[in-house]
Amino acid sequence: MQIDQIYTACLSQASYFIESNGEAAVIDPIREIDYYLNKADRTKSKIKYIFQTHFHADFVSGHLSLSRATNSPIVYGPKADPNYDCIIAKDGDFFEIGNIKLQFIHTPGHTLESSSLLLFDEEGNQHSIFTGDTLFLGDVGIPDVAQRYKGLSKEKLATLLYESINNKIKPLDDEIIIYPGHGAGSACGKNMMKETVDTLKNQKKVNYALNGSCNKDEFVEKLIKNLPDPPAYFPENVKLNKNGYDDIDKILIRSNIAISIDEFKNYILDPSIIILDTRSVNNFIKSHIKNSIFIGLDGRFAPWVGEIIKDIKTKIILICDRGREKEAITRLSRIGFDNCLGYLDGGMKKWIKKGNEISKVNSIRPSEFTDILKLNKVNILDVRNISEHAKKHIEGSINIPLSKIENRKNEISNKETFLHCAGGYRSVIAISILQKLGYKNFKNIEQGFNGILESDLNENCYSSSQQLVL
Repeated sequence: MQIDQIYTACLSQASYFIESNGEAAVIDPIREIDYYLNKADRTKSKIKYIFQTHFHADFVSGHLSLSRATNSPIVYGPKADPNYDCIIAKDGDFFEIGNIKLQFIHTPGHTLESSSLLLFDEEGNQHSIFTGDTLFLGDVGIPDVAQRYKGLSKEKLATLLYESINNKIKPLDDEIIIYPGHGAGSACGKNMMKETVDTLKNQKKVNYALNGSCNKDEFVEKLIKNLPDPPAYFPENVKLNKNGYDDIDKILIRSNIAISIDEFKNYILDPSIIILDTRSVNNFIKSHIKNSIFIGLDGRFAPWVGEIIKDIKTKIILICDRGREKEAITRLSRIGFDNCLGYLDGGMKKWIKKGNEISKVNSIRPSEFTDILKLNKVNILDVRNISEHAKKHIEGSINIPLSKIENRKNEISNKETFLHCAGGYRSVIAISILQKLGYKNFKNIEQGFNGILESDLNENCYSSSQQLVL
């Protein structure tokens, strides 16, 4: 038996390839399926089943593409209602893979159809459990309000989740291995551990859902407190996963196209088209095309695209470093943004060489900023999350999280404002959005709050707060 965890860092998502005696199963595949096909070829195994733990909201799964490529059935748990042929397993159903078995365990709470897969090894012993978005390491899956169940509240979903964890997972053998669907950074939970594999025994010590530190009512209250609204792309991804989508190869054929500068200049006259600059923070700061939005490939690219660009059908033209065009298109498609028109031929280098207009971001080093702050009262905009700001911030700074920046633009001053995040990535995204909205008087603090902390700013200039809701 072999278990491979395939971890996609940008999505903080884990899929699994399980092989035994010439047969294989895949759990929660991502949209590009080559890894699973190549793995099956290398192990000389046939993919027998494609298991889906639930209808994913934060990414487009590769289940349909993989099924088309292998002629293998897709399997969901109870309550699933996809609009394509598949197997709907009952709670407790077994599926044989070579010399091992996988048992479907219905664990509703994150969604109604959420299920976990309990693996029994060659000797028939409980070996591991694939918990999808039901149980994470150090955390649980938040009620997925992206599906908007009619007549079913988040409180009811949280109650179902408590019962699933305590009645279905907690009684299992302590030594079994937990393989979750996500790790730290995913929007499907609140406070996940950075590790992606653990034992049930250890989770019973460190996970509040398993260690007896709260009863059902306390669990529900804790889970739904400050529950964020899902990004706009979440319900759209659910629809794609339920109804179907194009294979990624088709997306690449129609999107991986070089757009000439002359064509590009015509495109940018259309206000509905987003110019998305995916280069590094430093390159965008030095030069970019007016009204382009920065979301760099070297950060959490796909989730931030989904937060900032509200409609997955938006037409997008990419500005990329040479050789990263396919990567950008692929990562857009992972969250259902399939309407990329192409990329600027030659990128910024060719644009500048041809004498075209560029814009820049005014930036300042942390030491320069702290020197100014020692002598003057200044406007400071902190675009970190509410919890980050509450933990420690500069006294008098205004906190508007990046995801809220456009909705709360009326709160932002047109006077000179120093803007920062934690490390310098989110702040540049925020400035690109504000520039497109017509704001001009911003200075980006390089290296963000981390850089400020390393400067010689007096500790009296900092503050903290327990207020977590704006």
